[in-house]
Amino acid sequence: MPTRTSLEAPYLRRGITLTVASYSVNKKAITHARRLIEARQYVLDSDWGEVQPQADDENAFLKSHSWDEYAEWHLGLNDEASDETKGRYAFVYGDFRRIHRTGVIACHYRAAEWRHKEIELAAHDLLQLLDRASS
Repeated sequence: MPTRTSLEAPYLRRGITLTVASYSVNKKAITHARRLIEARQYVLDSDWGEVQPQADDENAFLKSHSWDEYAEWHLGLNDEASDETKGRYAFVYGDFRRIHRTGVIACHYRAAEWRHKEIELAAHDLLQLLDRASS
């Protein structure tokens, strides 16, 4: 993880204060994503902005599923947040039914943008696995 100043430096020059959360890779989510790919439960071409789960979708999922099942859809765990809170889980890659290629790409991009290297690499590996499975 880069130092705080290396991430904040461009923003501080513009007078913006930035605090970046610390995330760990959610190994159970990686396992779940791999199983979905092996079972061919994926969408290769979607508009992630349209299909990415919103708060209502998350709430509906949590009404009939456990927090552990919810966590399996998120590549990152916020190290500062409590378990069984939405703030704990980040980098969603699917729609709670299937993995979306565009969701994995979004995770990769966002992790790279904010220098969460372990999550960036995990998303990259999933993308490669998905592309091999679908070719």
